[in-house]
Amino acid sequence: MNPINKLIVAVIPLFPKNVVRIFASRYIAGDNINDAVKKVKELNSKSIIATMDVLGESIKDKEEAVQSKNESIEVLEYIDKFNLNSNLSIKLTMLGLNIDFDLCLDLTAEIVEKAREYNNFVRIDMEDSSVTEKTIQIYETLRKKYNNVGIVLQSYLKRTVNDVIRLTKEKANFRICKGIYIEPKEIAYKKKQEIRDNFMKALEIMFKRGAYVGIATHDKYLIDASKKLATDLNIPDDRYEFQMLLGVKENLRDKLVAEGYKVRVYVPFGIRWYQYSMRRFKENPNIAGQILKSLITFRR
Repeated sequence: MNPINKLIVAVIPLFPKNVVRIFASRYIAGDNINDAVKKVKELNSKSIIATMDVLGESIKDKEEAVQSKNESIEVLEYIDKFNLNSNLSIKLTMLGLNIDFDLCLDLTAEIVEKAREYNNFVRIDMEDSSVTEKTIQIYETLRKKYNNVGIVLQSYLKRTVNDVIRLTKEKANFRICKGIYIEPKEIAYKKKQEIRDNFMKALEIMFKRGAYVGIATHDKYLIDASKKLATDLNIPDDRYEFQMLLGVKENLRDKLVAEGYKVRVYVPFGIRWYQYSMRRFKENPNIAGQILKSLITFRR
């Protein structure tokens, strides 16, 4: 990150939360599930599908883990109640992964079982490298019983191609993204093109091994390369989709929809919006710069 971007990221948290909220609201559906339902309805009306996520990670006790499980099940109930075209994304550290592996497995299984009852799907998000292996193990265990669960892999990790090969020994459902966490160079690629190259290498293996893939990126280079790869390999339209974050590069998103591609938007909501916003600003200084410019204008 260059010095200017570092400064931007450092300055934004100094502004009051209520001011940051005004400009962060573009990337977050709201505080509660009704806000998220409203946003998903809006997206569905534009032929865009969604994945809903209750914001948060790294809970500290079992009671919080159970509460997080209940919140996720509530999302599934609301998706069914309002007939939304959406699935559910979850983070395992919200379900106790760093407290008790078996507790996390049991709670996640409850969510996936409920999703199956509603004929819906659960995406297990990938977090930092400290939980990569445990996350994959949870997915592998659930996949033996359920076919309505998928996982996320990150192309900046050097292990990802091997993980793709490991997980495609049987039918798999992936989201492939670049990755956002700061990791040591021993385990993660740092250069933009290296990350892009690994993204495409992983995607090609996923396609060739019959996996369903959510291609999660706002990078036009990767979007164009993915389109070409799908065409070259004669991958049917029902074997992949593009995925993007709420409020990010909406013109590119709408162009993909207009071209007939399936596009899913990640719709986060909840009271932990501030922590999520700060993390997004750190990972994307361009967004942070836009926010800072707006904040300065707002205060004049």
